Amino acid sequence: MGGVIVIVAAKTDVGRVRTSNEDSFAVTEVASGNLIDATSQERRLPLPDRGLLLALSDGMGGHQAGEVASALVLESLRSALREDDGTPTASRIELAIQRANADVVEAAKSADKKGMGATLTALLVQDADAYLAQVGDSRAYLLRDGRLRQLSRDQSLVQLLVDGGVMTQEEAKHAPQKNVILQAMGLASDVRAAVARLQLRRGDTVLLCCDGLSNAVSDDELRSLLVSSPPGDACTKAIALANERGGEDNLTAIVARFEGSALLPPEGKITATFDELTAFIGAPKAKAPAPSPAPKAVDVLKQPRAVDAPKAAPAPPESPGGPSAKRPPPSYARTASIVVVAVVIAVVVAVLAMHAR
Repeated sequence: MGGVIVIVAAKTDVGRVRTSNEDSFAVTEVASGNLIDATSQERRLPLPDRGLLLALSDGMGGHQAGEVASALVLESLRSALREDDGTPTASRIELAIQRANADVVEAAKSADKKGMGATLTALLVQDADAYLAQVGDSRAYLLRDGRLRQLSRDQSLVQLLVDGGVMTQEEAKHAPQKNVILQAMGLASDVRAAVARLQLRRGDTVLLCCDGLSNAVSDDELRSLLVSSPPGDACTKAIALANERGGEDNLTAIVARFEGSALLPPEGKITATFDELTAFIGAPKAKAPAPSPAPKAVDVLKQPRAVDAPKAAPAPPESPGGPSAKRPPPSYARTASIVVVAVVIAVVVAVLAMHAR
């Protein structure tokens, strides 16, 4: 659609603690599958006829397996979306994600890749619509008319606690289990991506970022950067700010701004232009306490993310620095994490059930 113009930039950085970068990202022309270089310089381009794909994947697994998983997720996704058999866009995305998941599962059968996985947050832009898909806790934000809204919803343990009223958003920022996610690409034979559709408006700016960035930089700070800076500078400044605060994780951001006469002006509420098509359900609906909560908890946590192994210890005191609060270096003690988190989620499910009474 020639009437939509995209200004896009992407940056990634290993951070100050990690020795390798397990994040992957892609800006891709859907029809050809060709990558667009938006790293060396900010790109301004007309929206391609069959659309533009912005995607980010945060790998996990250690020993370079995480970077293999994240790269494979994006390669498989790009390849699958090139095919167009007339299937509705949302369904095409879901099928492409299932294929990418299967590819990672198969690759993880190799002894040196066992246990690897990755998050996925992707935005497929077609005409004046943008389809958002998410697996894990990498985020998508929308800046419209000076207001910032988080479009994605973390598929994480602490978000489950927040949704159940057990924990506040502020407590979640400093919870020791904040890096535990409920599903990821490649850790089970099936994933359920959350898929939504956003009707773009003139001047909309979308940010995709990994949790390393969103943990270190507050929403207010992200809003300020997106309002005051073009996409390339916004990426650079956000990553620099996260590194100033310790750079404890890999840092990746994609920022895209949408202009053009084909887009309507930004009037009304964001919610009126955002439709949830497929939701991720991270836990069974709480109707009554489960008679055997431990197996249920393990079932909920089919795909744990053990980037930071949760410990059965009191939560550390909140840092007065807010968004600069530090977390310990990553650990890959996956087995211990599963056991501890399974117990935690068993308690959560029971508490939610009591709240539902």
